[in-house]
Amino acid sequence: MPKSALPGIKFSQQKLLRLGIIFYGFFITFQQIIEVGLPGLVTDAIIIVTTFIGGTFIGMKVLGLDREISMLTATGSSICGAAAILAAEPVVKAKPHQTAVAVATVVIFGTIAMFVYPAIFHIFHIDPRLMGIYTGATVHEVAQVVAAGNAMNSDIAVTSVIVKLTRVMMLAPFLIALSVYLSRSAVKEGVISEKTKITTPWFAVFFVVASGINSLDIIPQEIVHWLTQSSVFLLTMAMGALGIDTNLTKIRGVGIKPIILAVILFTWLIFGGYGITTAVAHLFH
Repeated sequence: MPKSALPGIKFSQQKLLRLGIIFYGFFITFQQIIEVGLPGLVTDAIIIVTTFIGGTFIGMKVLGLDREISMLTATGSSICGAAAILAAEPVVKAKPHQTAVAVATVVIFGTIAMFVYPAIFHIFHIDPRLMGIYTGATVHEVAQVVAAGNAMNSDIAVTSVIVKLTRVMMLAPFLIALSVYLSRSAVKEGVISEKTKITTPWFAVFFVVASGINSLDIIPQEIVHWLTQSSVFLLTMAMGALGIDTNLTKIRGVGIKPIILAVILFTWLIFGGYGITTAVAHLFH
């Protein structure tokens, strides 16, 4: 790439990425979260926490991966796939090739999930509401949840998308908590002084504000549609910029370990996720 393109690449990676995450909030309303109730909310929270902590630990301590790839891969599996990875990238301070590797794992296993979940439903005849919560709480991307849900039935599709969007809403508190944790870790390690201010990911806060505005139903649907499509476009631009800035030799240098981590997390989401969903459903029955 010519050097003249570098400012545009950086602009897409940083500014357009954050704006895309803010506009992503227009996909969600608080009413949708209330509609799904406590079972969906609790299931989402448990799966996010266990998947992120477990994935980061296994990645770093068992597989010997660096912190950035471990955290980004775990984030993608925990919350909402590529969008969550892109949102976490500036907080984790990852390099483009590390982000690209994490995004690749989510795309691969999220796509497999679109075929696996309908097969599970039809083979084991799981209760539709339970299946909807299970799908929304464990499948990676929003689009993949829509595809998997519609491959089962309309009721499952509706429940799974609402649970998934509730999970997406948790991206903001997750990023703020992650930022606080990383800042404190840096202080303990002596990388930064205690006087250094904790970096607040403001785009995550504005993401919630966007959801709040959308919940008030004061913006015409045509404009909301335009904003959500803008979010898709902006995040696509950001991912494209990451791809341009990624050297394939760096990805090869990372090796097979990120894929192994993604396999472990995918297996956990299928089996552990179903166990958590069932346990929470019994708790609120």
